[in-house]
Amino acid sequence: MNIREWIIGAAGCLAMVTVAACQSAPVSTDAPTTAPVTPTGETISISSPAYILGNGDRLRVTVFDEPELSGEFLVDGTGQVSIPLVGEIPASGKSVRDFQRELETQLGDGFLVEPRVSAEVINFRPYYILGEVGRPGEYPYTDALTVMNAVATAEGFSYRANKRTVFIRGADDTKERSVRLTPDLKVQPGDTIRIGERLF
Repeated sequence: MNIREWIIGAAGCLAMVTVAACQSAPVSTDAPTTAPVTPTGETISISSPAYILGNGDRLRVTVFDEPELSGEFLVDGTGQVSIPLVGEIPASGKSVRDFQRELETQLGDGFLVEPRVSAEVINFRPYYILGEVGRPGEYPYTDALTVMNAVATAEGFSYRANKRTVFIRGADDTKERSVRLTPDLKVQPGDTIRIGERLF
């Protein structure tokens, strides 16, 4: 066998192996995730720098090499965070990343040389559950919380509860929306969940 024949034979074997691998590879049939997305389509998580801050979120802010400026800070009822030296900084409606950049800009404006800031949410704003549950009210949010978890925390459905549909109003929404209740339906920080009454 000459070199040319050997190369052709090897290429054929490689093609057969590749086809076999493709045929045996599992094909995912999972449904798309329901994680929130940015306007550009980027999937984000609650702990992501793209998470949008709101009143009641508590942040851990670290200003590198400046321990006296670092600490835990609350987004207050006006949507501001009060930081030593610079005072109040708007936070509500901003992403964590944008808040970091704003704080770096403020600190660099006559206070520090090239400040570096890290921020993360350590306690999320609460959610609210109303209607046909055992104990309606305000509850602390935890990451990956589902509506079913929220109902369980509120001592379960009442005997009149509609267990097929739930009404949800986001923190920045003006109207609630009707959503089919599924085991993986997620709650977002600041959501108001209303469990309605069944019709029959």
